[in-house]
Amino acid sequence: MKEHHVKVFLTGGSGYIGRATIDALIARGHQVDALARTGSAAEAVRRHGAEPVSGALTDPGVLRHAAAAADAVIHLAQASTAQEDLAAALAMMDGVGSGVYVHTGGTWVYGDTNGIVDETAPWNPPPIVAWRKQVEDAVLERGQHAVIVQPGLVYGGENRLIDYFFTQPGRETGAVPYIGDGTNNWALVHVDDIATLYAAALDARAGTVYLGVGGVGPTAREVAEVLGAGSTTSITLEQAGEQMGPIADAFALDQRFSSARAHNDLGWKPLHSDPLAVLAGC
Repeated sequence: MKEHHVKVFLTGGSGYIGRATIDALIARGHQVDALARTGSAAEAVRRHGAEPVSGALTDPGVLRHAAAAADAVIHLAQASTAQEDLAAALAMMDGVGSGVYVHTGGTWVYGDTNGIVDETAPWNPPPIVAWRKQVEDAVLERGQHAVIVQPGLVYGGENRLIDYFFTQPGRETGAVPYIGDGTNNWALVHVDDIATLYAAALDARAGTVYLGVGGVGPTAREVAEVLGAGSTTSITLEQAGEQMGPIADAFALDQRFSSARAHNDLGWKPLHSDPLAVLAGC
């Protein structure tokens, strides 16, 4: 695929990472069809240069047909259950056949890393992402040209998770929270960098898993301090759970990763190396 342009079918194209990924694909000369559940989603992907495909992640026939019309598939959409995610993945893999299928995982599945680790590290997921194991195993065992990208905590632009769970509540209370002493590292990656990794993954070896992290992992307290302009507050994990729900366990993880595999295999090198400066400007 390195020497010619291809047609890519994308789910989650109207979302935070999806729009950036459409931009990255089109910048490489690829044609993009993107699943769109609503009219506003269709308009969003169209604005970024993709052709909308009407349907939802729960429509296996639509997914299979759209994948069959493409040379490659990138699955970014967030399913509500493991069963839904796996059914969607298998439908698209059936459709794309021998073409590349890129599936989305995440770094939280590794739990606390106790130092810098890579894709060979054992899994120790908090409950909120424990379901990913059966899906990723099934995708890789399918025996087709499947690739998995595991993004870190994405920042830049809208920030999404960080903004929703930390920035906005902090503005309401006057202090951005961090959990415990806040010394746990967050494995961050800029939205534009992870988008380029998804685009590069079209050239990946079948059966490969890639960590998508930016190489700089500030502590949760450092993030809170820039988001709150110095106005922060420590909360317990129990308090965080009451405020955020099960995702609090994931935000409390201490994680550091190497993205050497993506660099060595695909030439991927994150361009954004100062997440605190980017977050300070939010």
